[in-house]
Amino acid sequence: MYDLWHLLLVVARLYEAVIIIFCVFSMLLSFGVLDTRNRIVWQAGRALSALVEPLLVPLRNILPAFGNVDLSPLVILLVLQYLVEPFFARQMMASFLG
Repeated sequence: MYDLWHLLLVVARLYEAVIIIFCVFSMLLSFGVLDTRNRIVWQAGRALSALVEPLLVPLRNILPAFGNVDLSPLVILLVLQYLVEPFFARQMMASFLG
């Protein structure tokens, strides 16, 4: 059971990294640093969007609009860091000790 909780903790941390990469990527796109006409850039953006958007879209519908600022990735990161990861770590330690 320890290995399962450890795997879930690693997946949660990897998803945090994907969200951060998605935010940096979208910022670089909006400032014109990256060009979507480049096939590799387009495919990378599409893959990141496919991984992150299913969690962000429902949250965007709940959060109020702040102009062009999207706070949904921040909310997801805070939930992952302060609720999900401590829960997985606690369960991992409980299964290790007991």
